[in-house]
Amino acid sequence: MLPIEQFEKEKSDRIRANKVNNLLTNAADRFMIESILAKYSYNFSWMGRPIIQYPQDMIAMQEIIWNLKPDLIIETGIAHGGSIIFSASLLEIIGKGEVLGIDVDIREHNRAEIEKHPMFNRITMIGGSSVHSEVIEQVRTHVAGKLTVMVVLDSNHTHKHVLSELELYSPFVTKDSYIVVFDTILEDMPENACSNRPWGKGNNPKTAVHEFLKTHDEFVIDKDIENKLLITAAPDGYLRRVK
Repeated sequence: MLPIEQFEKEKSDRIRANKVNNLLTNAADRFMIESILAKYSYNFSWMGRPIIQYPQDMIAMQEIIWNLKPDLIIETGIAHGGSIIFSASLLEIIGKGEVLGIDVDIREHNRAEIEKHPMFNRITMIGGSSVHSEVIEQVRTHVAGKLTVMVVLDSNHTHKHVLSELELYSPFVTKDSYIVVFDTILEDMPENACSNRPWGKGNNPKTAVHEFLKTHDEFVIDKDIENKLLITAAPDGYLRRVK
């Protein structure tokens, strides 16, 4: 066995072992709960723009994007723009591809900072609800002719909205690519953790993912990613298209 093959085998063995390492998984679970309550994910930036993500998920997204080398990444939810700039910067290194960001409320100060960013040459933004028919038609125009497309959902986190996004955006995802659903961790949080939000336990992205998968066997949960990360805002949220 070649050295790189041995390294990859050892890595796979470690990842498989993680899921049965109770001390490790319990520690990760405790960290997730406490870190979410402490707004840990709000502490990071990418190339100067706030990116409200866990570094572990950023690494997972980097691996996916580098391996896929997508022609188009569709992201719902823009906020400060860190995530779409993150994706655009990876596409810039790869040397091809476009990021399509969608948000119901692109605030002017955020739009101004995104538009003057060096990575903006690979970014297009659409203002409007991600599930509105006019927005979907604009997305369909961008998808046309693209060989490899992936989708990232990170907007309104209610069950109804995310399920609608999954139904509307999953057809754009090409085989062997991904639709990544963030904040599925909300289902695993204490009952009162989202008391000031319209989503919470029983009504969140993870419940939407599980409902979606009942009738969409063309997608499977990539558990290897979750077992590798352990700390992730998207448990059960990395969905790979297998057919």
